[in-house]
Amino acid sequence: MKIQRITYLSLGTNQGNKLENLQNAINLIADKVGDIQKVSSIYKTASWGFDSEDFFNICLKVTTYHPPEKLISILLNIETELGRKRKESKEYSDRNIDIDILLFDDEIIFSKTLTVPHPKMLERKFVLVPLTEIAGNTFHPIEKKQLSICLKNCKDSSKVSLINDKLKRPVPLSEKYNYIAIEGNIGAGKTSLSNMLSDEFNAKIVLERFADNPFLPKFYKDKERYAFPLEMSFLADRYQQLSDDLAQLDLFKNLIVSDYYIFKSLIFAQITLQKDEYLLYRKMFDLMYKEITKPDLYVYLYQNTDRLLQNIKKRGRDYEQNIEAAYLQKIHDGYKNFISTQQDLNVVIIDVSDIDFVNNPEDYDFIINKIKKA
Repeated sequence: MKIQRITYLSLGTNQGNKLENLQNAINLIADKVGDIQKVSSIYKTASWGFDSEDFFNICLKVTTYHPPEKLISILLNIETELGRKRKESKEYSDRNIDIDILLFDDEIIFSKTLTVPHPKMLERKFVLVPLTEIAGNTFHPIEKKQLSICLKNCKDSSKVSLINDKLKRPVPLSEKYNYIAIEGNIGAGKTSLSNMLSDEFNAKIVLERFADNPFLPKFYKDKERYAFPLEMSFLADRYQQLSDDLAQLDLFKNLIVSDYYIFKSLIFAQITLQKDEYLLYRKMFDLMYKEITKPDLYVYLYQNTDRLLQNIKKRGRDYEQNIEAAYLQKIHDGYKNFISTQQDLNVVIIDVSDIDFVNNPEDYDFIINKIKKA
């Protein structure tokens, strides 16, 4: 599990549409840096150190997994993406966006590319006023004083005016959802994505215990004989596991990510069971299904059949190697039918046939953004 760190950032702009500049920077920071916990009010100040248009300034409280050196690199890239062009001169100048790291936990950092706490933050009211608004009781790691006291001691006499306009704080994934279910065909990557999400957002993970099922290898050798005990054992195990783990939603209110949803039991049963077996199975399923908490978001990973077969071969489970394309298509059709009939389920379908979210960070970010915007 990654360790989250708290950083405070200062943002400023005095060119173009200032509100839009700040909001665009906030959105990119939320996408690329971490969860934004607090956004200060907007404050207007005269340009500091040179004559020009007034600045709009804000501060953010952000939780991030990135170390300081990586963080500053990301922030510089965000500035560039938003159109900032840095000049060789060290003199102050106009800028459409400026992002500075003020504090990083209680660390003191002196490196070639970064100094934390920001060496001039205590001299600038346009930094201290918005920062104190969201972190007044936080201690400056060098001064050993609360920031509210540092503001009172600041000798900067420049005027700082509050702006009535408000900026939107992007809602973090962990606040937006309590329970996310990742689904997909055999070999679609649902377990990989579930593990990555759990690691990224410090979420509790619920993984299907298929490896412990003694009927699974037997089923692939003799489907007709072992289909019913396999599906019944999976149903019982999924029901018990989800009932136990999802009960913690009310206790801790933390994010839970699972690599399956219990309805997959019915999808597979429709394919594998004889008619009379399925009717009996359906009675048991309906009783259990009413008791299971529905996910806040149901993510279906679609992969074409050729890619699924490649993935199955690559991961090398002996009992899966004889799975046929027609069987995978039946499973996909079952999921498709299920999704089309679930009007009260929040569903996002993501085609992962031509991407590699495990090894390509950009592909992973693409999926995260899909989930955030669902």
